Amino acid sequence: MLNKSFPLDAKSISRLATRGLPLEVLKAQIDESIDVFIEISKAQGINIIKRQGYFYFDTKYIKMQDAVFCIVDIETNGSKVDKHQIIELAAVKVKNGVITDRFESLVFVKEINPIISELTGIKVEDTLDAPELKTVLMEFKLFLGDAIFVAHDVKFDYNFISASMQKVGLESLLNRPLCSLALAERTIVSFRYGLAYLNDMFDLNPNPSHHRAMSDVLTTYGLFLLSLKNCNESLNNVEDLIKFSKSAPRLKRPKFDPLFKEKEIKDSTL
Repeated sequence: MLNKSFPLDAKSISRLATRGLPLEVLKAQIDESIDVFIEISKAQGINIIKRQGYFYFDTKYIKMQDAVFCIVDIETNGSKVDKHQIIELAAVKVKNGVITDRFESLVFVKEINPIISELTGIKVEDTLDAPELKTVLMEFKLFLGDAIFVAHDVKFDYNFISASMQKVGLESLLNRPLCSLALAERTIVSFRYGLAYLNDMFDLNPNPSHHRAMSDVLTTYGLFLLSLKNCNESLNNVEDLIKFSKSAPRLKRPKFDPLFKEKEIKDSTL
């Protein structure tokens, strides 16, 4: 999910994550020196290292127990980044299954659609004393560092944040992304894979407030731990996990909704 400003083609990106990229192939695709390219990439959240004459994402060599995952969720006042903006951003850092740090902030905004306010509970007046978008994104980028970016349906959160950074004059994201929804589809049998449904099914977050950023982050954290627990694959490093989340077969969904059947049973006993 590297952005369009990243100079390497898709094949080269794949090789950075797997068998390595030769020096001559890398040099042919960049304008600056190798050292400058590596420093620029690092500043945007991705480390490129050299091993035995080949270049790799460092996540190829980071063991699962040593990896730092940053689980992220945003609330926005609309779905189009060119017209709308982030109104709340939350994240937790996770290492070896344990939350090590938290980030949470509302964002100053002049307008929130009444439907969004009803959905999230966030009103314009709630954001009047909140920091401006650029300030929040600068602080979040420092918090994120080079951690693996995890979100439920990661494409939306990752792309919206990255594009928002560009809008306010910051560099876009290059962190390695991991989709908790895609991972769940390959490790957990469920009738649906929406976050609220999964929480009802597996009690991932005992005190949910759906469509508030930190609550959804904590639910995703519970889901992430459950997915890792259920994963039977031998995952030697972070890139193994990313590959598994994209290419492993999805588990077969049940034909009937077990939660619906539970509700029927409860209703019949009233």
